[in-house]
Amino acid sequence: MLKEILLPDLGEGIEAADVSEILVNSGDSVSVDDIILVLESDKASMEIPVENDGVVKEVFIKAGDEVKTGSPLISLEVSSGSVAKPETDKKDDAPVEKVETQPSVVEEKNNIVVEEMSSDKTFASPGVRRLARELEIELSGVKATGLKGRITKEDLHGYIKKKMSQGGSVNVPPQPKIDFSKWGNIETKPLTKIQKITGERLQQAWQTIPHVTQFDEADISVLNQKRKELKKEGEKKSIKVTFLPFIIKAVIKTLKEFPRFNSSLDHLSENLVLKNYYNIGIAVDTPTGLVVPVIKNADNKSILGLSEELMDISERARSGKLKPDDLKGGCFTISSLGGIGGTNFTPIINPPEVAILGVSKSSWKPIYDHINKEIVPTFVMPYSLSYDHRVIDGAIGAAFTTSFSKSLLDVSTFE
Repeated sequence: MLKEILLPDLGEGIEAADVSEILVNSGDSVSVDDIILVLESDKASMEIPVENDGVVKEVFIKAGDEVKTGSPLISLEVSSGSVAKPETDKKDDAPVEKVETQPSVVEEKNNIVVEEMSSDKTFASPGVRRLARELEIELSGVKATGLKGRITKEDLHGYIKKKMSQGGSVNVPPQPKIDFSKWGNIETKPLTKIQKITGERLQQAWQTIPHVTQFDEADISVLNQKRKELKKEGEKKSIKVTFLPFIIKAVIKTLKEFPRFNSSLDHLSENLVLKNYYNIGIAVDTPTGLVVPVIKNADNKSILGLSEELMDISERARSGKLKPDDLKGGCFTISSLGGIGGTNFTPIINPPEVAILGVSKSSWKPIYDHINKEIVPTFVMPYSLSYDHRVIDGAIGAAFTTSFSKSLLDVSTFE
């Protein structure tokens, strides 16, 4: 039996819609609920399903056409034994049965742009095409897994995941070329190789990792007292004792309590690799750019041992004498601006790590002691914790910062 599929009443006062995509051709076999075309109006995007099994005999419309309620869409040779869904407009003596399908509303929005079917024969709903445009993804390069070769949102997500695992990133529009000399004198200096590499890695990390940053501050009065004691001992051995080794000790203690922060996602972003070693990266500013040498097995080293190694790697970083292995194997990074200034900043995660600590300049603050009901001068260190939200949620992030602050008040942390 030959049936003519008509455009149903679209509801909500929609009298007409534009054909965005046609997903079938003459001769195609279709099953109940297969999507045959996609429409767009000024209120919604709609997928039109078929309500019988059969073979498409003729397509009456083309992409870009405006169709109204009751307009014929396709004719369908219904398979023997196929039962149509209710709501038909049938004439007893007519050889063609006209059937109105029911639209499937995909996504409502205020302004719809009519899209023509792409010349590369890729099939995707308007919502998927809009998402691809926003991410600047070429649909022809995406493997389709949807019905009849349609690209789904899951396909886009899989494409992005694959690009990330291969070290790629979502495309970024190039900066427009601007002649800055039109407004005054300029000087152009080329970026160093390290600055270029660091910039690319930071941009990729910011684009591909969902960052969350929590800000907090810690009482470091105990740390400061302990540092003064060890400073004298360090001077005898020509070792400079700063706040950083104490912070490293507190970080390691907290990492042991919250092992997710000492982990990495595998190359497919499907498994979490938990590390049972503690290699701490330290961001060092050098004349040629930012580098992050790594202190290996930092949990096995004393405050003076960490101080001595920090002096060594910092000097070698600034003189360009770091070896490739010095920059590998990090678990967690610390970026300290405490010796320069500032109150807070957002550190960018150093992949494949999942978290980074940013330390700002410490200062004395009047803190109210609610137990003794008095104001106490307190040496306070502001800090920022950025983490990968795919691995760590906000509750664990807050628990980490709370525990880290407590560790800085526990003198046993620094033993």
